[in-house]
Amino acid sequence: MAERSADWFRQAEADLLHARHAADAGDFEWAAFAAQQAAEKAVRALFQTLHLEAWGHVISLLLGSLPEASSAAPAIVDSAKRLDKHYIPTRYPNGFDRGAPTDCTLSDAHQAIDDAEAILEFCRHQIG
Repeated sequence: MAERSADWFRQAEADLLHARHAADAGDFEWAAFAAQQAAEKAVRALFQTLHLEAWGHVISLLLGSLPEASSAAPAIVDSAKRLDKHYIPTRYPNGFDRGAPTDCTLSDAHQAIDDAEAILEFCRHQIG
């Protein structure tokens, strides 16, 4: 596999910027989803840097499978767990018992963006 960590991380930063724009536009569900995508891609960049394969989309599990030398602090894993909840429900109404993704709030979007920023910073520090 070709090492493309810079591409993955650059896209993570672009997705985080999109999350901010979506939140500003009132598209809170898309802001939360873009934040989740930003964090996932940053973690994938870290995996690329370490020459490891990343499987799946559950950020907390990806972080948990990092080598001990690159392990994430509990607060980062907590951020990932919150973001994991935005992978499906921010896009599909059947991700809820009732309601729709459009019910996502500004507070949800801001928390997701904050969580993604923390994960990007963790990955940036690990990547060097």
